[in-house]
Amino acid sequence: MYIYNVTVNVDPSCKEAWLQWMKREHIQQVLDTGCFYEAKIFKLIEGGSAGETYCAQYRFREMKDLERYRQIFAPKLQKDGVDKFGEKALAFRTVLQQM
Repeated sequence: MYIYNVTVNVDPSCKEAWLQWMKREHIQQVLDTGCFYEAKIFKLIEGGSAGETYCAQYRFREMKDLERYRQIFAPKLQKDGVDKFGEKALAFRTVLQQM
């Protein structure tokens, strides 16, 4: 099992709007791609930087699922977030493998 982890530092001025958008729209749109089978969102409570930090974790079974997502779906879905929140929600992405 693998996890596509998206860590986002969110400016306090838009954290409620961003969190609602994630929970009501974005996470479901990512799942609707069929590349992931489960998603969860967490708030980082220690070790974060200024603002609020969240991690959205999307579980997938094979690396080809992630590559399909990155090639076909990610550009538009990531652009949606940038268009909506700009630099008030800065993300970086990592991939984890369960051992």
